[in-house]
Amino acid sequence: MPKVSLDMPAQLLEDLKIHVGDAGKFVSVADAIRTACRKMLDQLDLIDVRHGRLEE
Repeated sequence: MPKVSLDMPAQLLEDLKIHVGDAGKFVSVADAIRTACRKMLDQLDLIDVRHGRLEE
C-alpha cells in the first residue's frame, strides 16, 4: 500500500484523535483518514451523477 504524507493543522488532528482508539470509532488515525477519503469520494461520485458527469 502506498504511503502518503500530509500536513494537518494541530487542532484538526486533535479533533480526529478523539474518535481513535479503544473507545473510538477507528483503530488508528490512518484508518480514520482512509475512511473519510472513501466517504468524500462516494459523495463526489453522487454529485457527479446528479450533474450528469458519471453514469450510475
